[in-house]
Amino acid sequence: MIRMLLPILLALLGLGGGIGAGLALRPAEEEGAKPAEEEHVAEDPETKPDYVKLNNQFVVPVLEGGRVASMVVMSLSLEMQAGHSEDVYAREPKIRDAFLQVLFDHANTGGFRGSFTDGSNLVLLRQALKEKAVSILGPTCTNVLITEIARQDS
Repeated sequence: MIRMLLPILLALLGLGGGIGAGLALRPAEEEGAKPAEEEHVAEDPETKPDYVKLNNQFVVPVLEGGRVASMVVMSLSLEMQAGHSEDVYAREPKIRDAFLQVLFDHANTGGFRGSFTDGSNLVLLRQALKEKAVSILGPTCTNVLITEIARQDS
């Protein structure tokens, strides 16, 4: 009988200790602060953008002297106005084609050579990608995000 009660007693002690520790260590509320639930309700869901990750990575060869000197691999996401995510998936082949052209042009002008992750260099690339995205999706696309970028030199 004691063998059966011991695990139950230990579980109850652990539960009680966890609750007690949680209550003792919780942060004190500041005066005038709203509970978290009220803050969440106050936000307008229409102002929050949707983020749409494009399904596959982009692979861009970097040529030097007519041969492939390195490969750049990138993952991109689009920041869309709320409720317009499906527009991206409906036009993804056209978006990928346009983005690849921008990326190839960037590579051909030396954008992926040297310090390719330099802030000003990436700003130009993002701007060119955003212009292409807006030309395809319209003003519902608010930004293009470079979520991953890597260069493999050969």
